[in-house]
Amino acid sequence: MIGVDEHVWRHTRRGDKYVTVIIDLTPIRDGTGPARLLDMVEGRSKAAFKTWLAHRPAAWREKVEVVAMDGFSGFKTAAAEELPTATAVMDPFHVVRLIGEAVDVCRRRVQQELHGHRGLKNDPLYRARRTLLTGESLLTDRQRARLVTLFAPEEHVEVEATWGMVGLTVHVPAAAGVSHGTLGEISPRTAVDLWHARPSQW
Repeated sequence: MIGVDEHVWRHTRRGDKYVTVIIDLTPIRDGTGPARLLDMVEGRSKAAFKTWLAHRPAAWREKVEVVAMDGFSGFKTAAAEELPTATAVMDPFHVVRLIGEAVDVCRRRVQQELHGHRGLKNDPLYRARRTLLTGESLLTDRQRARLVTLFAPEEHVEVEATWGMVGLTVHVPAAAGVSHGTLGEISPRTAVDLWHARPSQW
């Protein structure tokens, strides 16, 4: 199992400098140790990752089962062409970030529909904006109480349902046997089914 992502150094003499970072995630998946840096190559493109993969021995490429990445289509296309038997997944960090963005978009939309203006400091949805980006297992008692009050009105049900996906990314592995390596493969229908089937203590 490998992971690929980009890194940028800002304000270098030649402007922003992008590199493609490739790491071995097998130790994390197997619980034997931390991830290992395999290489860093200049640029952030399909060609950069594809060229790096093409220079690996065929036997090495055949052993790669999973490639974890962000949502950049270039990485996915390169992996599909050079590692046709591997499964491309979105890594947990980017899954959580995308869900957090969806929660914020939903919160702002519901705020606008209900009140006709963007959030003000005393609006319940606006006051809970940071709490809504926190997974269930990380909530304090005070934050839990705030969310119970926030979700009580029926008009906030869309926000509650979207926020539930934050908790899903944390609890699915333990509750449903889904590993972090395959988290990005969960379909929307499966995600909804798992959320409805969540344990009461989530």
